[in-house]
Amino acid sequence: MDTLSYKTKSANRSTVSKEWLLVDAEGQQLGRLASKVAKLLRGKHKPDFTPHVDCGDNIIVVNAEKIQLSGNKWTQKIYQRYTGYPGGQRERTAQELLDKKPEALVEKAVKGMLPKNKLGAALFRNLRVYTGEDHGQEAQKPKEFDLNSFK
Repeated sequence: MDTLSYKTKSANRSTVSKEWLLVDAEGQQLGRLASKVAKLLRGKHKPDFTPHVDCGDNIIVVNAEKIQLSGNKWTQKIYQRYTGYPGGQRERTAQELLDKKPEALVEKAVKGMLPKNKLGAALFRNLRVYTGEDHGQEAQKPKEFDLNSFK
């Protein structure tokens, strides 16, 4: 027999089925939520996952201000940035970042778990994070997604 009885399927932009999923962050641990959301954004839960294609879903995270951190991470976890000027290194604790911009905690955690290339930047654009229950994507009819039942 000269032919293969199977064929490897590779997804592309036209064959990918993308959905809108709504995730509630209330009471969730930050790292566990971020790893599950990154997996959903990447599309690794789908049978037609292709590593070099954006085949993940669009994710809406609500209640970002109700995220949990374990231990002393609220005061000991440091987020650093650099302004570009001499002596321009700035630091914020997780609690200060939560007070200033709660969405940034979830965004930074998820972004760190995505690939560091153009695909990772494209995947990150599929994430929307909101404080509170209200979000602006009612027209997309997002489906509620339970992270506790997702591995």
